[in-house]
Amino acid sequence: MTNASKQADIANMKFEDALAELETIVKKLEAGQVKLDDAIESYERGAALKKHCEARLDEAKARIEKITQSSGGMTAEPANLD
Repeated sequence: MTNASKQADIANMKFEDALAELETIVKKLEAGQVKLDDAIESYERGAALKKHCEARLDEAKARIEKITQSSGGMTAEPANLD
C-alpha cells in the first residue's frame, strides 16, 4: 500500500475505528512485540491516526459550538473539550 493510499485509508476512518487501531498500535509498541522496521512503520501510522482523531474531535467541537435552537432562544455555549 502506498503512502497516499494509507493516508486516504485513514482519512475515511470513523473516529472510533481510528482510535481503536491507535490503541492497538500503542500496546504493541509498548510491549516490544514488533521488529524495528515494523515499529517505525507502526509509529508513523499511529502518528497519522492521532492527527486524524484530533481533527475529528476539533470538527465535533466546532459543530457543538454552532448548535443553535432559535425557537427557544437558546444558543449553545462553546464546549470545553480540552
